[in-house]
Amino acid sequence: MMAMQDSAIEVRRPGLGGPGAAATTESRLRAEVEILDRRLRKGDQQRRAILHIMGDLNQSNKRLTNHRKAMLHILADYEQDRRRMARQTERLDNSRRALLHILQGSHKDNLRLEASRKAMIHIMGDLRETTAEMQRREQELRDKQEQLVQAGKLATLGELTTGVAHELNNPLNNIGLFVGNAIDVLELGAGNREQIVGELRHVMQQVHKATEIISHLRTFGRAAPVSHEPISLRRVIDQALSLMREQLRLREIEVTVDLGPEEPMVVGNPIQLEQVFMNLLTNARDAMANSPRKEIRISGSVGAAVVDVAFADTGHGIPPGLERRIFDPFFTTKEVGKGTGLGLSITYGIVKEHGGTISVVSRPGGGATFLIRLPLTPAETEGSYPP
Repeated sequence: MMAMQDSAIEVRRPGLGGPGAAATTESRLRAEVEILDRRLRKGDQQRRAILHIMGDLNQSNKRLTNHRKAMLHILADYEQDRRRMARQTERLDNSRRALLHILQGSHKDNLRLEASRKAMIHIMGDLRETTAEMQRREQELRDKQEQLVQAGKLATLGELTTGVAHELNNPLNNIGLFVGNAIDVLELGAGNREQIVGELRHVMQQVHKATEIISHLRTFGRAAPVSHEPISLRRVIDQALSLMREQLRLREIEVTVDLGPEEPMVVGNPIQLEQVFMNLLTNARDAMANSPRKEIRISGSVGAAVVDVAFADTGHGIPPGLERRIFDPFFTTKEVGKGTGLGLSITYGIVKEHGGTISVVSRPGGGATFLIRLPLTPAETEGSYPP
């Protein structure tokens, strides 16, 4: 633009030459104009190129901005993923440590379990040995208890010798009398066959009576079998009284028995239970040695599943505080030399072995009452009594 102004100034100057100079100036001006036009076109092209470049740059900036935003999102996601990965790694590490701890604890538990198993094996071995030893000692105790019971029976038989001898003496005297009568009848020839047979029948009755006494003594004296069977309680009491009856009669002791209309049946050993009742009768006999009134009352009652039997006497009673001790072995309230202290102890053991209980109620001067409770047989429990 400055060149064009300079050329215009030069044209307007007067007196610089003729027509040739004007043509030259015009040509130069045209050339300048073309140059300027070319420059303008070139500048316009350059401007358009620059605009195009600016547009491309703008697009590039937008793309870069979008790329940057995308990169920021990617970086944010990467950071989140990295944090999640870090947390997961931390959890995995914690889980690994926990698993290691669990494995270590499991190993220790296995060691403890193995030690416990070995200890249990030793304990089981010791328990088997202890059980075998206990069974052996229990068997020894049972054998000794049976020996003690047998010794108690023999001691009772020793006390019964006088009464039994008197009971045997009566049938023997009767046998002698009847045989003597039969001999007299035969020698005199005054009797008939029926009279002689009658005398001999009386002899057989007395022999049978003596045989029953001896058989009962032999049965009571031998070792009782350990087997139990249904037995009549009334029959056992009657058998005990049959052996004690003469001793009680000689001491003027009155005995009353009232077991009720029922026939109680229990499962037990008849010989052992007979010894129980004989021990109670013997204690009552000795307790009433100096009593003005001598009476033994035996009563019974049947319940839903048990039978209760009471032995009451009119003796001097048991001193206060000794009700529990009288069942201890070798404890006795009798004078020295008049008792072993084993009768009630044996009685207590037999009753317990039969699944029953025994207790005593006493007041000084009012006698003593021994209460025995025994379970009935299943048929008794159902209300069925044998004829």
